[in-house]
Amino acid sequence: MEAREILEVCTPILSRHATTDPHVPSVCTTNERYLHTSPEFPMKRLLAAHAEAADVQVQPDIYQIAPVFRAGEYGTYHNPEFTLLEWYRVGMDHRALMDDTLQLLQHIWQTFDRPWQDAQICRYGVEVQARLGCWPEQATVEIIQAYFDQASRSFPSAIATDLDAALDLFMDEFVLPEFPPDSFTILKDYPESQAALSRLGIDEDRRCVAERFEVYYGSLELGNGFHELTDPLEQRQRFEDDLRKRKTLGEPSMPMDTLLLDALMAGMPECAGIALGLNRLQMALGGYDSIKQVLSFDDQRA
Repeated sequence: MEAREILEVCTPILSRHATTDPHVPSVCTTNERYLHTSPEFPMKRLLAAHAEAADVQVQPDIYQIAPVFRAGEYGTYHNPEFTLLEWYRVGMDHRALMDDTLQLLQHIWQTFDRPWQDAQICRYGVEVQARLGCWPEQATVEIIQAYFDQASRSFPSAIATDLDAALDLFMDEFVLPEFPPDSFTILKDYPESQAALSRLGIDEDRRCVAERFEVYYGSLELGNGFHELTDPLEQRQRFEDDLRKRKTLGEPSMPMDTLLLDALMAGMPECAGIALGLNRLQMALGGYDSIKQVLSFDDQRA
C-alpha cells in the first residue's frame, strides 16, 4: 500500500447504522449501536469528502485494516470477529481491481517464498450454464434442486423459495470444489440479482451482470470486489429491496446508512473496492485447515 501511495485511514467500528444485506448478520449493542460488518460505508464517505474538498489536489486511494464483526458466524472458516483489509482505487473498474488484487497476492506469496501460479479466471454464468444448461437468470430453484437430486445430494427445504440462496449453495457444492487447490481463482460477472453494492454492466455475451468478483484460494473465499455503485437513488432502492427481503425471511429490519446516501448524493468518485479477509489469507498462506489455527483467541476463548 505504501509503495502504491495508498492512504491509510481509520473509521469507527461502532455505528447507528447497519448493513441491510439479509445474509450478513450485524452485532447490535445494548445502546442500539451496531458493530460494523465492514468499514465500507464510512470509507466511501471519506472518498466523497475528499472529492468535495476544494483544497485536495489529487483524489487519494485509501485502505484500512480493521476488525469486523458478524453475529452467529462460527465454524471452520468463520469467527464472529475477524480482520479485513479493505481498499479503494479511484478511477479503476472491477477488471483493473482484479489485476491490482492479484499483484498484491503475488507480492505476498513471493515475500514468503511460496510458489506462485497464475490465477484462473472464471465467469459465474458460464460455470452455471455448463452444469445446469441455462444461465443464472434463467435458473429456477426447481432446476437446481433436480440437479442436487441427480447427484444424490441433499437440498435444504429452507431455501426452496430463495433462488439466490439456491445458486450460492449450488456454487459451493459443485463449482468451488473444482477450483485448483493450490492457486488462486477469480470468479467474476455475478448475476444481476447478486449485485450487492456493485454496478451493473454487460458481459461478452451481452448479458446484464453485476460488475463484481470474488477471489478464492482453492475453494476458500478470500475477498469480494466491486466496481462501486455511485448512484444514490439506485443505492437507496437496493437498501429498500434488502429490507423487504429481510421482512419476507423473518429477519429483523436494519437502519440503512442514510449518511452514505447523503455522501453519494454529494458525489463519490468513480472507483473500485475490495474487502480481503486477512485471517483466511493467513490460512491459505500457511496451509491451515481452520481459522482457529490463525487466531490467538477465537470466539470460544475470547
